[in-house]
This record gives sequence, C-alpha cells and structure tokens, in this order.
Amino acid sequence: MRRADRLLQIVQILRRANGEPISAKKIAEELEVNLRTIYRDMVALESINVPVRGEAGIGYVLEGGFDLPPLIFNSVELETLMLGARWVGVYGDVDQRVAAQDVVAKIGAVLPQELKDEFFDIPYYAPQKSNERFEGTVTSHQLRAALKAAKIVEMSYCDEKGERSTRRVWPISLAYFDFKRLLLVWCELRQDFRAFRADRIETFVRTDEPIPKNQNALRAEWWKYEQNRRAQEDKWSLSYK
Repeated sequence: MRRADRLLQIVQILRRANGEPISAKKIAEELEVNLRTIYRDMVALESINVPVRGEAGIGYVLEGGFDLPPLIFNSVELETLMLGARWVGVYGDVDQRVAAQDVVAKIGAVLPQELKDEFFDIPYYAPQKSNERFEGTVTSHQLRAALKAAKIVEMSYCDEKGERSTRRVWPISLAYFDFKRLLLVWCELRQDFRAFRADRIETFVRTDEPIPKNQNALRAEWWKYEQNRRAQEDKWSLSYK
C-alpha cells in the first residue's frame, strides 16, 4: 500500500471510530504494518494539519470539523471517467468490473443534480468486439497482486511453438489488449526484458524475495530499451526501401 493511500485509510479508521480513541496497535494490525510506521504516519498527518490528537496509553482521535475536500469534476473529466468505467466494465477482470460499477455509483452519489444527469447520460461506449474472454491457468488478479507485491516470481511458460520453459522473473507491468493480458518482466534466464502472454503461463508462484531494483526504474529502463529497438527497426526498414 502506498503511503498516501495508507494516510487516507488511517483517517477513515479514525472517522469510523466516531470520536472513540483507537490505539496505534489496532491501526497497525488493520493495515498490516508495524507500530513505527503508524507513529511516523501520525506525525505526517499532523504536519499537513489533519487534527489528530494522541494520548499515551489511550490512542488517537480525529478531532471534529475535519473532512476531505469535495470532488469537483468538469464535463471532460466526467466523460473520461465514465468512458473508462464502461471500458473496464467490458474488458476488465471480474473484480475490476464490479469496482467500475462502484466507482460510477460513488461519483454519482456526490454530484449535484445538474452534473449527475449529464454523467449518467454520457453517450460514450466501449462495445464488446467478441464473446472472447481472458482465459488462463493464472488469473489476472494473481498477476496484479504480484505487481503490487514487487516480489520475484517463479513461473513455467508454454510459447506459441509448444515449447516449455521455467523462468524467474521480476514483474514490471501488465498490459491489457481487449481480452488478452501481457506481462512485462525482467527475465533472469535471458538477462533481458521479456513480455509473456498471460494465458500461456502454466504455473505462477510468488516468492518472498523482493525485486532487486525499483519497478519504476525498471519501467524507465524498458521504455528506453523499447525506443532504441524501434529506432533500429525504422533504420533497417529505411535502408531496404
């Protein structure tokens, strides 16, 4: 969980308590982090003027009068949100399709009436091209969880020729192509970037070993690598014209 998300979750936990003190230990258990992390987070909340009051041996309380700023969207932003939700509603995984419906319902609930009608009546759609669905031994939920965990994965793969191999990979990104999923990784076997069709992954085991490099840095390296590869392809294609 990102720190910004965790800070918002702490505020929600304190708000849920309705003024009753909540111990740092209880907050840490709910968020599955250690006590030191919660203590640092409380200092961070106080630094941005969130009215959190803490008493030793008792717990933390969120003072009254605090709330998150309201969401304000313009017409283009609302169009974009609805189009994105409708696309996910067609092409996303099962839990993502449900989440898309929840997002639309939550936004609609807080919009003023004049914007609410416009939001629900936006005439943009992402029609389904076929009855095909993503199918594979490994679910998209497992792939997404591996990305979030930033841990090394051991997997077996069957390529388009039917040849099988076992790999240790560092998950970097997941691409959605309609109903296909493409997992971008750094492959220890090849010592290079590779992209694997998710429906051809036969086994997928997440280890406890953290990825040795930051995922953002790896994505930046991959993008540079991809740009160089495309430039070389363009150079060769021009030379044969």
